[in-house]
Amino acid sequence: MTGHPINFAALHDVELSGLAATGDRKAFGELVRRHGATVRALLRRMGADPARADDLAQDAFIAAFERIGEFRGEGTFAAWVRKIAARLYLKKLPREKRLQSLEEMGEAEGDTGAEVRFAGRIDLDEALKNLGEGERLCVSLCYGAGLSHVEAADALKLPLGTVKSHVKRGLEKLRARLAQPERAAEERLGNG
Repeated sequence: MTGHPINFAALHDVELSGLAATGDRKAFGELVRRHGATVRALLRRMGADPARADDLAQDAFIAAFERIGEFRGEGTFAAWVRKIAARLYLKKLPREKRLQSLEEMGEAEGDTGAEVRFAGRIDLDEALKNLGEGERLCVSLCYGAGLSHVEAADALKLPLGTVKSHVKRGLEKLRARLAQPERAAEERLGNG
């Protein structure tokens, strides 16, 4: 180092994580600044209220700092810390609630038929709220946190087939909901 201040904002996540692994808290602070909002958003999509999402995100970043040497840059830092956050969320869910929510919620769950729109567009967060808890957790883990179906099944302590069913059903519901604004726009154009 030349003694010049480091412009952390100009560094890549892998460079920042390397500096953080040597104990540089400012480098890690930049990683938190960059990825904190996406981690909190994932936790909210999984079902955490905003205050709990903030607390869990903080816990996830503390765990990430403690384990920063394990991050090798083979994937993105964002994906790595989202996996940590998702696993923390699942560990903190009461076991009874987790099992009840995931095993008892079936085909009849979630679909309220409510229009989910924001300024003429679909709001993904609102669409996810209309999924059953099992579907929302599985879709969020596999597509938001980047876990494989096998990793999600292991994290949730559920059979792989159950996780796959929740993901499939959840994605079908999301696709149907995402198609609603398109159909409405086409109908308006066709009738105008």
